[in-house]
Amino acid sequence: MSEQSSMHFYLNWAKERIDEMDAALASFEIKAGEAKAESKVDQIVADLKKRRDEFQTQMETQADAGDATWARAKTELEKRWNGFEAQIKTYFESAGKQIEQQKATFKQVAAAQAKAWGEAADKFHEAAGKAAVAHTGDFDAVLKQMKSDASEAEARLQKLKQAGSESWSVLSAALAESRKAFDHANKAAWDALKGSATKG
Repeated sequence: MSEQSSMHFYLNWAKERIDEMDAALASFEIKAGEAKAESKVDQIVADLKKRRDEFQTQMETQADAGDATWARAKTELEKRWNGFEAQIKTYFESAGKQIEQQKATFKQVAAAQAKAWGEAADKFHEAAGKAAVAHTGDFDAVLKQMKSDASEAEARLQKLKQAGSESWSVLSAALAESRKAFDHANKAAWDALKGSATKG
């Protein structure tokens, strides 16, 4: 169970990033469709797709790997993720005032984060249900905390969605804060499950 819980942590981590990449790409593809004359948008879409595909391929290669392999792969995946994020930031900084595009991208990425929180909580709930009954109270507390953290993160992102005129750096920082909270909650949940396996 402990190897399995570590794998779930890494898979949830990677899937959350893929979902964000897909959401950002969807936003840029809409923009590219609206502005066919703008080859810059087409190029950014092509570059972002390439980065996302490389990330996804590496993630799928590691899917059945053990804890140590995943820990090493996560470092490389983080570099790929950071490159993806940096490319979006560079686009928004160089494209001037793209408020509508920024808002649309932020909304889609925030929705992808909210979906990832829900899916991670569901996976943990399912795995906890299969674990020893003696630890159910511990798992319930972890799941409750994870859902509470998700609600708080979503509320913060909703406030920014409504504000609407924030710069990409402010929006990106909010997404990064939410992502960090997701990573922490995801790790805490799977560590609790891992800990119960060693006790039982």
